[in-house]
Amino acid sequence: MKLHIKNGHLIDPLNDLDKSLDVFIHAGKIVAIGHAPDNFSADKVIDATGMIVMPGLVDLCARLRDPGFEYKATLESELRAAVRGGVTSLVCPPDTDPVLDESGLVGMLKQRAKAQNLANVYPLGALTHGLQGKQLTEMSALTEVGCVGFSQAEHPVEDTNVLLRAMQYAKTFGYTVWLRPQDAHIGVGGVAHSGAFASRMGLSGVPVMAETIALHTLFELQRATGARIHLCRISSAAGVDLVRQAKREGLDVTCDVGVHHLHLTDTDIGFFDANARLVPPLRSGRDRDALRMAVFDGTIDAICSDHTPVDDDEKLLPFAEASPGATGLELLLSLAVKWAHESHIQLAIAMAKITSDPARVAGISAAKLSVGCCADLCIFDPVAEWTVEGQGLTSQGKHTPFLNYSLPGVVQHTIVAGHVVYSRA
Repeated sequence: MKLHIKNGHLIDPLNDLDKSLDVFIHAGKIVAIGHAPDNFSADKVIDATGMIVMPGLVDLCARLRDPGFEYKATLESELRAAVRGGVTSLVCPPDTDPVLDESGLVGMLKQRAKAQNLANVYPLGALTHGLQGKQLTEMSALTEVGCVGFSQAEHPVEDTNVLLRAMQYAKTFGYTVWLRPQDAHIGVGGVAHSGAFASRMGLSGVPVMAETIALHTLFELQRATGARIHLCRISSAAGVDLVRQAKREGLDVTCDVGVHHLHLTDTDIGFFDANARLVPPLRSGRDRDALRMAVFDGTIDAICSDHTPVDDDEKLLPFAEASPGATGLELLLSLAVKWAHESHIQLAIAMAKITSDPARVAGISAAKLSVGCCADLCIFDPVAEWTVEGQGLTSQGKHTPFLNYSLPGVVQHTIVAGHVVYSRA
C-alpha cells in the first residue's frame, strides 16, 4: 500500500527533525519525506493537519500476560491496546507461565505476536531457569530467537555469585542484563513506600534502601565484570544519585522509570486505593521531583509504561492484599505529554524518552523517520484531551490510578510496517 501523510508536523528526535513535512510510504518503508517521489500515486491519504507525526512509541516494559495468565490479558488484547496508544514496539519481561527460559517458548511467542500484525514484540529472556536465581539459562540460544536482553523480572537473585557469573557471561558475548534494583530481603512483604504516610495508614513499608543497597551491589559487580546493565524502573531520589554517579564514572549503565512515578506519590494511595498499588511503590514528592529532573537531564534514559494488567478478582481487594500493577500502554503517550507540559519541556525532548531513547536502550532498529526505514509511525492530536475510563480501555486490564483523569494527547492513527493498524473512529 502507498500512503501519503500530509500537512502533519513531524517530530523525529533521532534526526533532530521538528517541522511540518509530508511523509510518503510504500511497501512498508518510508520512501520520501517532504516531496513525493516520481510517479507516486497514493492508495490512501491521511490528512494530519494539526497533528504530530512521529515514530511509533517504544515501550521497555509491557507485560502481555500471555502465555499462562490469559485470564488477566491476552496477546491480542494487549497488542491492540499498544497500537491504540501509539506503541509500535514493546519489550516484554520473561515472567510468564511457563517462564521465557527456553528458545522454543520465545520463538512461539514471537511467532504468535507476528501473526497478530500489530505491534512488534521484543522478549526478554530469563536470566536464570524458572527465574529461581540458581542456574543460568542458555543466553546464546535465547538471543538467536530474538531476546534483546536477560532479566529476572520481579525475582531478585539472592546468590551474588550467580549474578556475578551471569554478568561475566553477558559481558563475554555482549548481552545486556536488565535488572530492577531491589534487595532480596529488605522490604519483602512491603506494600507502600516507607514513610510517614504508610505509618499513618498502617501499611507495611518498602524503604528506599531496598533500592540503593541493590544498586551498590550491581555497580560493584559491574566494575568487576564490565557488563552492560539496564536498570528497570528506578523509583527514588537516592537511586537517581547513584545512577548519576555511575554514569559519570563511565559504567555502561542505562535506566528507565515507570511513567506513573513521574506524576504520583505515596499520598495518591488516598483511602487505600488499590489502583495505586504498584511495584516499586509510589514514593515521596521529593523522589518524584528527582525522577522528573533525572529524565530531563538524561540520567534516566527512557520512560516506560510498566504495563501490568490485573483482573478484578485480584485488584478489588483491600490495599495490602491486592495484586500490584496498572494498565499503562494506552496512557504512556498522554502521560509523557502531560509531563512535558507541566515541566515546561519541549515536546520533542519528551517524545525522545518514549521513542528513540528506549529504542537505543533495547538495541533495536526502530523509532526513526528516515528514508528507507520501516514505516512505524504514531499520529496524534497534541491538543485534544480524553478521559480515562476503565471500560473504555482496550487492554483487558481496566485498573489504573489515573481513572477519571483528563489527559492530553489523543492517538488518531498508528502505522506499523506501512499498514494502518489503528485509526480512531
